[in-house]
Amino acid sequence: MNIKYADTFFKRFKGLMFVRNFDYILKLKCNGIHTFFMKVNIDVILTDKNSKVLYIYRNLKPWKIVLPKKGVVFTYEMPAGFLKNVMVNQVLEK
Repeated sequence: MNIKYADTFFKRFKGLMFVRNFDYILKLKCNGIHTFFMKVNIDVILTDKNSKVLYIYRNLKPWKIVLPKKGVVFTYEMPAGFLKNVMVNQVLEK
């Protein structure tokens, strides 16, 4: 699956708001997110600077908040159901 990096303020601000269908992973440099104005559930991975998985949220519904977490540098948002074999403490491929 393709990874799109939200590398500008506007891309981070918009994220996946108002998106109904997507077939990519959105990578953001942030340590917490919200799912306000989202149309679908998503899976979320929070990692440190070395891509080590610190937190996983599966099937996160719209209108939820993931508060900032200590040590988190990157957040990956993807379609719900995509995460199957990812576990906490696993290092993601770069």
